[in-house]
Amino acid sequence: MRQCDTIVHRGPDSDGVFVDGDFGFGMRRLSIIDLPGSDQPIFSEDGRHAIVFNGEIYNYRALRDELTGLGHRFCTSGDTEVILAAWRQWADAAWQRLDGMFAVAIWDRASRCLTLARDRIGIKPLYYSWQNGTLAFGSELKTLLVLRHLRFDPEPRAVHDYFSFGHVRGPRSIYAQVAVLPPGHLLRLDQDAQLERPAFWQPRYQPSPTRSLDEWTEAFRTRWLEAVRSQMVAADVDVGAFLSGGVDSSAVVAAMAKQSDRPIRTFTIGFAERAYDEAPYAEAVARHLGCVHRTLTIDPQKAWKVLPQIQRAYDEPFADPSAVPTWYLSELAANEVKVALSGDGGDELFFGYKRHLTERRVGQLSPAVRSGMRGFAELPPSPFPPLNRVLQRWQKTARSAGLPSGAARFFSKTQITSPALRRRLFAGTLLDGRDGDEAVIALADEYYPDPTAISADGLEQFAMADLQLNLPSAMLTKVDRASMAHSLEVRVPMMAQSIVSLALTMPADIKLRNGTGKYPVRAAVAPWLPVGILDRRKQGFQMPVGEWFRGDLDGFAREVWRDSGVASAGYLNVEAIETLFAEHRIGRRDHGRVLYALSIFCLWWQGQAAF
Repeated sequence: MRQCDTIVHRGPDSDGVFVDGDFGFGMRRLSIIDLPGSDQPIFSEDGRHAIVFNGEIYNYRALRDELTGLGHRFCTSGDTEVILAAWRQWADAAWQRLDGMFAVAIWDRASRCLTLARDRIGIKPLYYSWQNGTLAFGSELKTLLVLRHLRFDPEPRAVHDYFSFGHVRGPRSIYAQVAVLPPGHLLRLDQDAQLERPAFWQPRYQPSPTRSLDEWTEAFRTRWLEAVRSQMVAADVDVGAFLSGGVDSSAVVAAMAKQSDRPIRTFTIGFAERAYDEAPYAEAVARHLGCVHRTLTIDPQKAWKVLPQIQRAYDEPFADPSAVPTWYLSELAANEVKVALSGDGGDELFFGYKRHLTERRVGQLSPAVRSGMRGFAELPPSPFPPLNRVLQRWQKTARSAGLPSGAARFFSKTQITSPALRRRLFAGTLLDGRDGDEAVIALADEYYPDPTAISADGLEQFAMADLQLNLPSAMLTKVDRASMAHSLEVRVPMMAQSIVSLALTMPADIKLRNGTGKYPVRAAVAPWLPVGILDRRKQGFQMPVGEWFRGDLDGFAREVWRDSGVASAGYLNVEAIETLFAEHRIGRRDHGRVLYALSIFCLWWQGQAAF
């Protein structure tokens, strides 16, 4: 099957294809559990059902024991066969029992029905296209793009998403004919060629005020150790960890070290620019915990050289600059281990971003004050370039302050470009007119027509959008593509069922306490880590893109803009782009993120020719 050939990187160890009349599916396997015995597809005992599966189920041994007691017999010792038996036993109730990350396809040979399922948080990707009575699906867009009988037209709405947020918001993809199966959803195709897409899980805040702060802290510590332990032992290969020296990655490695009888292999990326370099903090944690640690320092030349590879791995434009260090981090780790644990998800679950603190403070202001702040957002650039970065940050907050809900403020606050800038970029193009005053409210209404159904608390409304939209569309996408491009499996213990359920019942003012996000997480792991390591300001996986695009990457960005053909594609105003380059070069505005987004979009546009 040609589709399997496009994703050899996701599974270099084996492949398998099954064809049943006008239906067929296949997979590429990265062998982690039951190395010699769980090649896919796997079939049920009676041969009626076939399954292919990408991901890992960490509680598969307990499920296997339960299913054995119910009369099921197993031919393998892996997790794929357990998923199939669980589904046959409990039908769609089985998906709630799986603690792990998964994209699953099950074919019923008797009824000729197909079931697709994606894990609750969206750790593993699943794209599909329904055209002319044909359903095609795959883990990456490239599996679909090789199907020549299907159409793939760039979607203007998705392009607008991209230049607004730096990525395409699910369930859209960059192509009008392709969608992303939302997290926690099924897709069923019956014998009458009817599609349905029900949810099997939706996150809900159900705060419980019955515990004290100390009890919440201890509850997290207990569940955290178990979550990390289960993800370490559900593997027949070596397991390492990404380590930045921040709260979440340090919590992962500390929990691993407490439960391992040998040193943990840890990996980090550093930068020559000290303001962006977290490597010393990671190295301090690694020394404290006795890890075998590796650090790789990257510079603009490394970034420039790898951008075309990165864009090919993502298939659609993806403008988070931290994809570059994530790419190199995955390559570094893949040289030594086959599985790495990561701290992703802690900020979304436990309100760890600065934007969560800002939302709490803005939400406490009166409506009149918040409305009055919007005028500040329209101030012109300062004549003093060093003030512009601060001005842009405050203008983003002011622009969002007057919006009517936490959900609406989320869409405003997470934009990488201002509406005013987009109006310049899109003037006279296919995207013109999409950034009026009501655009953000309309977008919030599309995803969250009744924000009070999430919570009466604006902070919880804001954070739920972070969890449901940003996490799967941005953070988890970034890590999945970069790691799987190097045949490395990355696991995220923060997304364990027990941790997610705890976070959804924890009151907002416990998570964000006295101006400090992830308060119980910090308190739980602080005794395991060097003194003071958790006290520093959150940095994240940032890159000095502003500086780089005034230096080594400026020529690259201009060349790819000139040569890609995007200038004549009808999406961007050519004069406005030239002004963007000029403003950034002289320091009048910091357009580093926008220029990175432009460069990636141009690389994507060029790459379409390959299909």
